[in-house]
Amino acid sequence: MLGLAGSIVLGVLGLRAQRHPDAVRHRQLQAAVWCMLGGAVLAMAALEVALLTDNFAVSYVAETHSRATPLLFTITSAWAALDGSLVLWALVLTGYTAVVARGVPDTSDRLGTGALGLLGLVAAFFFAMILLAANPFEILANPPADGPGPNPILADNFLIALHPPMLYLGYVGFTVPFAFAMSALLVREGGVDWLRRTRRANLVAWSFLTGGLVLGGWWSYEVLGWGGYWAWDPVENAALIPWLVATAFIHSSVVQVRRGMLQAWNFVLVLATFALTILGTFLTRSSVVVSVHSFSQSPIGPALLAFFGVVVVFGFTLIVLRAERVASLSRPESLASREGMFLVNNLLLSLFAFVVLLGTTYPILVEALTGQQVSVGRPFFDRMAVPLGFALLLAMGVGPVTPYRQATMAVLWERLRFPLLAAAAASAVVVAVGVRSPGVVGIVGIAAGIAASTVRQLLVTAPVRTPAGLLRLVRGQRGYWGGQLAHLGVALTAVVIAVSGGLAERATITLDRGESVEFAGYSVTFEVSEQHQQPDRLVTDAHIVLRSGGEVVRVAEPRLNSFPGRPQAVGNPSVWSTPAQDIYVALGALSPEQVTLNLFRYPFMVWLWVAGALVAAGGFWALGGRRRRPDPALESREEPRSEVGSGV
Repeated sequence: MLGLAGSIVLGVLGLRAQRHPDAVRHRQLQAAVWCMLGGAVLAMAALEVALLTDNFAVSYVAETHSRATPLLFTITSAWAALDGSLVLWALVLTGYTAVVARGVPDTSDRLGTGALGLLGLVAAFFFAMILLAANPFEILANPPADGPGPNPILADNFLIALHPPMLYLGYVGFTVPFAFAMSALLVREGGVDWLRRTRRANLVAWSFLTGGLVLGGWWSYEVLGWGGYWAWDPVENAALIPWLVATAFIHSSVVQVRRGMLQAWNFVLVLATFALTILGTFLTRSSVVVSVHSFSQSPIGPALLAFFGVVVVFGFTLIVLRAERVASLSRPESLASREGMFLVNNLLLSLFAFVVLLGTTYPILVEALTGQQVSVGRPFFDRMAVPLGFALLLAMGVGPVTPYRQATMAVLWERLRFPLLAAAAASAVVVAVGVRSPGVVGIVGIAAGIAASTVRQLLVTAPVRTPAGLLRLVRGQRGYWGGQLAHLGVALTAVVIAVSGGLAERATITLDRGESVEFAGYSVTFEVSEQHQQPDRLVTDAHIVLRSGGEVVRVAEPRLNSFPGRPQAVGNPSVWSTPAQDIYVALGALSPEQVTLNLFRYPFMVWLWVAGALVAAGGFWALGGRRRRPDPALESREEPRSEVGSGV
């Protein structure tokens, strides 16, 4: 209630201060922000205290906790179910609002006060949902002595402490650029001021969302036991779509800051990014999709859908009404230019996002309109993602070496000659070692070209080609080189996806106790099945011995977890990761004398998580450091500095 009151006051006073700066005092805005933040902190603290003290009189505790739940999963239960997850959402949103408030010096900052007002209104919506539709603090008249505990899938891996908070820091963070963009439209301001003021928030949100997506894939791979990391699940897609649009926005904002182009497009992208986070929240927290990520039936679904509609109508109406203010005065002179490649990159990312959105929402729309149930499966997404992925990689390789305004063939050949040679050499090596998949060969070649282009650019632009000189360059141009680091991560991600998928080995086998079978160069033996009673579960595992050359190299222990009050056991695979390959062992069926195993061998799989970390690290590197005046010694002899984001 404190948070709701503060957010409503902030919304009213912030928008009033935008229109009449002298009618509102700065300390009134600050007080409203502190009420919002204080309410969210108190709510989360109360929820954690109730969980840690086994207070089953609180409805949320009775539904999601048990006395036997380990400490880590007791703490993470605060966001492992619907009502608590909204409290975390409110906490993150008010934290971002408090940071924004620090950058608003007084009420004469009309852009800042308007953004605070809009952030307050968004926060008011979420606080109201917590109070009216998803209240975790209801008191039970007859509390139980114990509860069922958290969802078993959410109480078996430490990533529950990292994956959801990182996703929320990404998802919720996009509210800040949305608020500043709409505030700029309300005060009829075009230009780049709102872009400069939201650069850090956008990079923070994008980097955290990147990390959340990677951790989600790792979690799925390590816990669910189906042998994969990305299933094009509707809720996975709901996080990917705003990431794609936000990536396009980061790139196009560079063009507006540097060349004054794509201004209207940037307003559309930032609106779409925020609206898609609301749509993704609707998919996750309503019952319209069946997913391992989705929560149970809840009345908040219609409220979220209505809020999504309000955001879209409000945002696009403002853009149309301010069309004369947001129209760019200049356009790219040629597609064969840096800004032209930015535009191509934007179109490809937007098309990718649209394809994923269409495939995700089509079954929902068909069922809503006709009552018929249809499905859009993995083949559709793979068929569309592969060519778009190739095109994006090519644009990512060519874009950074293309000059602004217009490129000549001589300049492009000079800058692409070494990357093309590297790409050809890498492709030849892959073919020489026996790989015949055109997709794998092509992806490896493009990735090698991207890496070679980055190395060449680093050497060409460094004032002194020494480690100290290279470090000085990278630290001095964090925006550009953070982008290049992210590009290397994306290229490595593409290589690992292509190689691990195209060269994987799979088998399903049934073994009697003591029986062996050959798989991927190993002798696989089922030795024994054991049971272990733990405080919150009964664990049944199988000891699977892997031998090479007669020597034991690994004992895999895939297991089944049986939880009290849960009708179905939950399986967990055993994953043996090395730099060269993963051996993945999952249970299909288990008895004391017989086991059915699903076996997978994935080459270079561990590098997928390294690649994802590089992408996120690129965003954080671009974020770091203070803004400074250009150092002539660090200016590229080929390209000007990047002020916002990371370049294509």
